[in-house]
Amino acid sequence: MYNLLKEKMQGIKVSLDDEQLKQFHRFYEMLIEWNKVMNLTGITEYEEIVEKHFVDSLSIVKCLDMSCVNKIIDVGTGAGFPGIPLKIAFPNIEVVLLDSLNKRIRFLNNVIDELGLINIYTIHGRAEDFARKEDYREQFELCVSRAVANLSTLSEYCLPYVKIGGMFVSYKSGNIDDEMLESKKAVQVLGGRIDKIVKFQLPNTDIKRSLVKIEKVKDTGKKYPRKSGIPAKEPIR
Repeated sequence: MYNLLKEKMQGIKVSLDDEQLKQFHRFYEMLIEWNKVMNLTGITEYEEIVEKHFVDSLSIVKCLDMSCVNKIIDVGTGAGFPGIPLKIAFPNIEVVLLDSLNKRIRFLNNVIDELGLINIYTIHGRAEDFARKEDYREQFELCVSRAVANLSTLSEYCLPYVKIGGMFVSYKSGNIDDEMLESKKAVQVLGGRIDKIVKFQLPNTDIKRSLVKIEKVKDTGKKYPRKSGIPAKEPIR
């Protein structure tokens, strides 16, 4: 199993030592164990989890030099993607995992303890609420999200966390062109600028993915994010 994981990671030019391989494997085991009692992932086969969760999470290296990042927040982390794989692969980074479901936070805290990860924290709540708190607003060099929402909505959730000069990277499916056009105004209003879009296929699969890299060029206006539920119901157009 370690050989498969190592080989898949080499496909995106990410090298892992023996300890990191063990951590990824234990993370997989915990996903399967906890998935029996709560809905964490619809994917349970080892190779699929490696490809669609682990490799996908680390594919950010295609658009960003992670050695230049010190502090990141993963908004809507769910079962810990991409935040946990990023922490395992780049242990010097400080990571904050945000999710609105407390049972997922309990799972993540158990993973953090079991894997012996340090300088990684979980917060339970809505993105709209924590983005207004001084300790979190515009405090991060990088915000990441694999959450399922349109880019206009995600930008309103995520860009308020990013400091000027930092980045928001949204993990998306392959067909992103229409969504990109619809989100341009929202990105601009929220203080961002679309820097690049990286389209690719996960190694040795036919799964098409896109990474949207948005640079924070000015402060996000105080009215954003709007109250809970509004960014999803009424995206900025």
